[in-house]
Amino acid sequence: MMKLGVALPQLGNWATSDSVKIIAQKAEEFGYNSLWAQERLLWPLELLKPYPATPDGHLPKEYQFVLDPIISLTHAAINTNKIRIGSSVINVLYHTPVVLAKQLATLDLISGGRLDFGIGLGWSEDEYIATNVPFKNRGDRVDEFLKCIVNLWTQEVSEFNGEYYKVPRSIVNPKPLQKPHPPITVGGFSPRTFDRAINLGNGYNGIIMTFNQTKEVMDALKQEAEKSGRNFSELHNVFRTFTNMMDKSPGKDRPPFVGTLKDIKGDLEHFEELGITEIFFEFNFEDDISVDRMLEYMEILATV
Repeated sequence: MMKLGVALPQLGNWATSDSVKIIAQKAEEFGYNSLWAQERLLWPLELLKPYPATPDGHLPKEYQFVLDPIISLTHAAINTNKIRIGSSVINVLYHTPVVLAKQLATLDLISGGRLDFGIGLGWSEDEYIATNVPFKNRGDRVDEFLKCIVNLWTQEVSEFNGEYYKVPRSIVNPKPLQKPHPPITVGGFSPRTFDRAINLGNGYNGIIMTFNQTKEVMDALKQEAEKSGRNFSELHNVFRTFTNMMDKSPGKDRPPFVGTLKDIKGDLEHFEELGITEIFFEFNFEDDISVDRMLEYMEILATV
């Protein structure tokens, strides 16, 4: 059965403490499985590299105001009882393994074991400059980062001696409540990302773009799982989607999750057949979005 979640009101003018609390509590009341937050550090006035998700390469204006994901998820967790909380995604190279391990283990502990850890490399050279992290060798760095954080979470006495990260022989507590550790899902689009999701993580963390693009991603994950001897059905593959509900269907050439409730239900069934285990609805980029409007969407979509 496909699991459903929602993105927290984390971007733009409506991103407030009250908004996060209300949406989190109502999502739990409506029966959603999860709440999600993303990471964006800054909005460069002159981008070094075009934004890959828009036709003109510009960053959406909503990214001018973004709440921190870990603090947002913590706020949601302490105001709910059972709904899961997840990052989609934290760009881990902006952090250090030992600090992030401590923060997320604490969050998993105080939430009662509800954390899903979605990770990414980040595409913004501007953010790499701002965090004083080299943009070069990102793939090697993130692989080592994941190995280090898993070591910190699972070993009674931790020690790590990598090329990029080192931790002296130490006791590092608390450990996450979930064992062996919170589920790790990996975002990105390169073949190496799929390898990382299968062999260093518990699944994939993506964005629904088109039907064909999503199928290509899922096919690549299946091929990598088969090559690595991993049971694909055991993976947790979670995707963000941008939803536009309409009274009348746009027809056969419509994008995913654009159309009537019947269309959207059909899309969920289609993507579940591809191997996606969870989809969460994103409203932060809607024009004139408000808490009341999002609650209306959430209540309707909870019935699909």
